[in-house]
Amino acid sequence: MRKDIMKLKVSVLVLVALCLMMPSCKKDDQACGCKKDTSAKTCEKDTKKCDAAPKGQTKNGGDQMVALPFELPKPMFEGTPQNIKVANLEKPRSEPRPPMLAPKGATNLAAGKPVTGSDDEPIIGDMEYITDGDKAASDGSYVELAPGKQYITIDIGEECNIYAILFWHFHKQARVYFDVVVQVADDPDFIENVRTLFNNDIDNSAGLGVGKDMHYVETNEGKLIDAKGVKARYVRLYSNGSNQNELNHYIEVEVWGKPVK
Repeated sequence: MRKDIMKLKVSVLVLVALCLMMPSCKKDDQACGCKKDTSAKTCEKDTKKCDAAPKGQTKNGGDQMVALPFELPKPMFEGTPQNIKVANLEKPRSEPRPPMLAPKGATNLAAGKPVTGSDDEPIIGDMEYITDGDKAASDGSYVELAPGKQYITIDIGEECNIYAILFWHFHKQARVYFDVVVQVADDPDFIENVRTLFNNDIDNSAGLGVGKDMHYVETNEGKLIDAKGVKARYVRLYSNGSNQNELNHYIEVEVWGKPVK
C-alpha cells in the first residue's frame, strides 16, 4: 500500500515539473485568444493573430483601409423573380452587400473619363453616359449597343492601382447578361499586360477563354469586382446580350483606385 502511495506521489511531482517547464502564454498572447491551459504549440499558433493587420489598417503602418463610399441608385424592383432559368446562376443575397475596403483616398477614377467601344454608334444614348454619374435605370440614363458580343473601354488617364470596379448594365428589371468579362491592360488595344478580373462566359462563346465566375441577376447594387490593387490604365467590359434579348446595355461603370506613386 505504501509503495503505491509513493509511486502516486512521484507521478504527481513529475507532472508538476513538466507543467512548470511548459512555456506559458503571455498577457498579449491571451488577448489574441490563447488561454492559460493552452499548449505551447497552440499558443504559438494563436499568437500569430497578433501579427495580423488590425481592422481598418494594413500591417506595419501601411495605408489606412476604409469602406468605399458607393452611392447606389433607387431600386426598381423587389426580390428576384423565380422564373429566370439560366445555367450557373448565383443565388441572390438576403442581406445588403458587405462594404468593400480599399486604401484611404481611393476615388472613382472613371468619373467623366472618355469611353470607346466596339459599337461606335449606339442604338440608344451616348458613350459618355457610362461615366457621367447617372445610375438611374430610366430612359436617357443608359446606352444600348448592337446585338452580339460588344465591349466598352475606359481610359482612366494614367496607370493606377485599381481596387474595385462597379458597374450596372440595366437594373430596371431583373436580367442576366451573358459573357460578362472584365479586363484591364496597359494599352488601349488590349495587347500589353492584359489581365482578366471577371469572366462568366462558361462556354467560351466570346472567345476570351472559359470563365469560372457565375451569372448574376442585375439589381440596383450593380456588379462589384474586387480588383485587388491591380496596376493598369485601361478597363474593358464585354457582354453578349441577356436573357431578355440580344442587345447590350450599360448604365454606369465606376473604377475605384489611386494613381501609382
